[in-house]
Amino acid sequence: MNTLLNTLNADQEQMKSWRHHIHSYPELAFDEHQTASYIASLLRGWGYDVTEGVGQTGVVATLKVGDGKQAIGLRADTDALAVQEMNDSDHKSMVAGKSHTCGHDGHSAMLLGAAQHLARTRQFNGTVHLIFQPAEEVMGGALAMIKDGLFERFPMDAVFGMHNMPSLERGKIYFTSGPLFAAVDNWEIVLTGKGSHGSMPERSIDPVVAGASLVMALQTIVSRNVAAKDSAVVSIGAFQAGDAGNVIPQTATLRISTRTSNPETRKLVLARIKAIVAAQAESFGVSYDIREGSPGAVLVNDPVQTEECANIARDLLGEDQVVMPGPTFMGSEDFAFYAQHKPGTYCIIGNGDTAMVHHPLYEFDDHILPVGAAYWVALAEYYLK
Repeated sequence: MNTLLNTLNADQEQMKSWRHHIHSYPELAFDEHQTASYIASLLRGWGYDVTEGVGQTGVVATLKVGDGKQAIGLRADTDALAVQEMNDSDHKSMVAGKSHTCGHDGHSAMLLGAAQHLARTRQFNGTVHLIFQPAEEVMGGALAMIKDGLFERFPMDAVFGMHNMPSLERGKIYFTSGPLFAAVDNWEIVLTGKGSHGSMPERSIDPVVAGASLVMALQTIVSRNVAAKDSAVVSIGAFQAGDAGNVIPQTATLRISTRTSNPETRKLVLARIKAIVAAQAESFGVSYDIREGSPGAVLVNDPVQTEECANIARDLLGEDQVVMPGPTFMGSEDFAFYAQHKPGTYCIIGNGDTAMVHHPLYEFDDHILPVGAAYWVALAEYYLK
């Protein structure tokens, strides 16, 4: 076994203790105050220059060794989900209705393991920035840190990320060049008509009927506008209108979530939504308001960086523990916004046969902590030779 991996295996129990602590005290997006403080305290103890409050509750830890001019960023996410955990472990969530059921506790622990080792050995020449990012689950943390000057305050030549994935073989690392995660766009459409008594629909302009027709019309986008070789999803997850069966309401609200697998398809889907809403509203005589959420982005891995990182992982773990090309996903990741600014790659580490992320029974597999930490160290030492 690789010497570096052996060393990080020896640190597994310590990494477990960090993960279990973070797991027990989950905090939601932009409320990760205790988590950030805990992480910052550990990093300061190892000699990092730590900046808190980046993008509200983000933490950036910097370690410079030697006179090297290169700098890289390694990113982990810190927020939990509004999910009631159903596991009964000794480190289960202590906060009702909140839990680390996506593995961000594990991501943070792996990066902390790498941070401790890098500070201890200092076998690199340059600058490493460790990015502990809030609010990934709401697709807001990366944008908040970028807006707060992440790349200006902490200059870096490339940025890298990693996520665990159940159903993929435990401890293997998967690399995919190009598009990896889909863009998500969450929009709200409000249709306004004219309310009336349920017995006199002729005196109304019924937004419920308009909304029902709109739901069906929107389904034609994927089936009739998106090429079969591309992937897209248009889902209406909420349709809210009225409170009584004998009252035609004044308004109806539809909440839409789209997932698109490449930037061109995203532009097409969003343009078609706007066109269909306008046409349907006109045909039913209702007015409409489209309220766009934060813009989505496809996570696109840099081909050169992806190949280099796959080779780093092969040298570390062996050829049989690295898969390239790996799978792609219709889920979304706000690391996509970093990738729009800096080259880099986002890889997947297998979590084995566990419940899927976001499930109440999901649990991060502690066995993969040393693997992820060793990969981060190997990557840093390679880029900062």
